[in-house]
Amino acid sequence: MLAVLLIGVPLLAALLVFLVKGNASRNLALGFSIIELAVALTAYIQFKHNPDSALLTASFPWVKALGINFSVGLNGLALLMILLTTFLLPLIILSSFKNSYNNAHNFYGLILLMQMALVGVFMANDGFLFYVFWELALIPIYFICLVWGGDDRGRITFKFFVYTLFGSLFMLIGLIYLYNHTAVEGLKSWAVQDLYAAGRSLSETQQSAVFWLIFIAFAIKMPIFPFHTWQPDTYVNAPTQGTMLLSGIMLKMGTFGAIKWLLPIVPLGLEKWGNTAMILSVIGIVYASIIALSQKDFKRLIAYSSIAHVGLISAGIFSLNQQGLQGAIMQMLAHGINVVGLFFIADILLRHTGTREMEKLGGIRSMNGNFAVLFLIVLLGSVALPLTNGFVGEFLLINGVYQYNAWYAALAGLTVILGAVYMLRAYQKIMLGERRDSNITFGSIATSDKITLLIVCAVILVFGVYPKPLNDIAEEAVKGILVNLK
Repeated sequence: MLAVLLIGVPLLAALLVFLVKGNASRNLALGFSIIELAVALTAYIQFKHNPDSALLTASFPWVKALGINFSVGLNGLALLMILLTTFLLPLIILSSFKNSYNNAHNFYGLILLMQMALVGVFMANDGFLFYVFWELALIPIYFICLVWGGDDRGRITFKFFVYTLFGSLFMLIGLIYLYNHTAVEGLKSWAVQDLYAAGRSLSETQQSAVFWLIFIAFAIKMPIFPFHTWQPDTYVNAPTQGTMLLSGIMLKMGTFGAIKWLLPIVPLGLEKWGNTAMILSVIGIVYASIIALSQKDFKRLIAYSSIAHVGLISAGIFSLNQQGLQGAIMQMLAHGINVVGLFFIADILLRHTGTREMEKLGGIRSMNGNFAVLFLIVLLGSVALPLTNGFVGEFLLINGVYQYNAWYAALAGLTVILGAVYMLRAYQKIMLGERRDSNITFGSIATSDKITLLIVCAVILVFGVYPKPLNDIAEEAVKGILVNLK
């Protein structure tokens, strides 16, 4: 029941919001997103009480002749991703209250439709259903970026669409190949466990081919080097709420997919090519961190920072050990919250000053001290200061990568050093010193902005000080994953 509600509530909400005009659509979207969060929290309580509860799964025949079922369920990993999604959606909608969008009902309807698809991706236990939700998630964000994006939105959104579509087609080919090697009582099957068994039955050469077909799709979505070139322009050009969806949640489809749909399927392929994936991840960390150092636009700096952080998450995944995978899951949660906070801060700066160029700003702390404090908390979470949410995952990640290879860990650790350099320097240029342009003023921020930032900062501090509830679920989830890797 809960599994069906998690998909059904945002779908119903989207259909209703499409029919409502004006600010009512925004308020209705916010209300439904809070209801969805309540359903997710109920699922969390049920999972803690009984992780095998029938309320957390649902399975119905869909195309019986082809072995396709509408099969969804909540395990530890899926639950954490759904908690992240349902927590961020109300904040993303609330953050838009001071923005004015034409055809707002379509904008918020697409956001809710995307939430439905994202939840479906995280819950799908059928390979074909996973692919359907994966593609459905692309459609709303494509139109959000194309209709409400910046001046060059047509070219940039087309590039993003082509990149992700080609990756999806590669993944579909890989899944079909696995499907054709399944045989359950004489019938082929798309069930995730049957695809695992089919993958393990393949030769090393076959597994290598499947590895690359599926890995490329996930590498593009994350993205990691060299599949990242669509990301900076798309993040900068998209409307703020679109950027939040892309960076806070949608890229987690790639990291989640790698953990659930890649690692257990091709163990021999991992033995042969896992180190290559690790090298690409580490290159991405160093490359993106260096590029971030030279950025003048704060939003573009955050975009490159995101590539570096995701590179570290990917490296933890391919370390294939408890600390690396657990750190990857924890950092997926922390990154989602922190990057949404940072992109929202960039939006506030643009609305109040008319620019995101760091060289033109300065002295904002003296104009709004409360905003300076909130900005600093989000920034410190991003650079993984101890007692913030970013520290837990980053510590585990570097530990896991070190167990895999000490030299890789040394290079991956640069994300901590360089991240502190470019983030603290950005804060110094934007918030401290004297005002560089006398025409720029920064007054008090709107109540909706304050509420959004206060919630983000509270979560950063609470889960930095006491990460145990999430870390316990992540630990058990990783143990289950590692069992499937043997």
